[in-house]
Amino acid sequence: MRTALTIAGSDSGAGAGIQADLKTFSAHGVYGTSAITAITAQNTLTLSDTVVLTPKIVTAQIKAVVEDFQVDAIKIGMLSTRQIVKTVAAIVAKLNIKNVVVDPVMLAKTGNRLLDDDAVVAVKENLLPYAAVVTPNAVEAAILAGITVSSLESAREAARRLHALGPATVVVKGGHLDTPEAIDLLYDGKEFTEFAGPRLTCTNTHGTGCTFGAAIAANLALGYPIQQSVARAKEYVAQTIRHGLPLGQGHNVMWHKPTDEPV
Repeated sequence: MRTALTIAGSDSGAGAGIQADLKTFSAHGVYGTSAITAITAQNTLTLSDTVVLTPKIVTAQIKAVVEDFQVDAIKIGMLSTRQIVKTVAAIVAKLNIKNVVVDPVMLAKTGNRLLDDDAVVAVKENLLPYAAVVTPNAVEAAILAGITVSSLESAREAARRLHALGPATVVVKGGHLDTPEAIDLLYDGKEFTEFAGPRLTCTNTHGTGCTFGAAIAANLALGYPIQQSVARAKEYVAQTIRHGLPLGQGHNVMWHKPTDEPV
């Protein structure tokens, strides 16, 4: 069985972060392991408190996993501070694992800030050079690229700028773009590939970004190439939204159905 490691923050009950990642790994038949960077008190309505863990314990968690398991892919989510970003980047550099997915989480669905300003710089300078793929949404792409991202053309320019920072592949997610369809844009430094899908009008959307990145990591761990991994991840996220559960009073939760389960 293939194994994946998620390095991210926890989520009390809203179905994002570590919880969404591990459910997604399991749904793909990949054994999930984890290293928690922060503990959040969060539900579908709000994020009320956060405790950021120390670089020392984050390092110890990652070390405990990689010393015992053959890790086939790493998915990196909420990192919170510059110190943790630099710590994780240094570890990833030494591990030499090719399937590294970076989801540059900056804002919770509730609007709460999850990444310090100086940590954004560290993501650009220290972490992105080791990413096989980075998966920002339009808001995150705008912050990282330093431009407004609202159209498909501006997403292309942001992808070019982010690719210049070192990741092998950039995927700008289309949920926030002003386009009729939800178009995720992949750029590998040579050409663009568009992954289009209908915009789903429902509220089962808490944890979509985490799930998308984790699904890419799971597919890479299973041996699929990057473009097929992104296509499969997009379809999986759509499935989890369509079959979301009426739980919670805010953005309802998705249902992380196994990929081989009838829908």
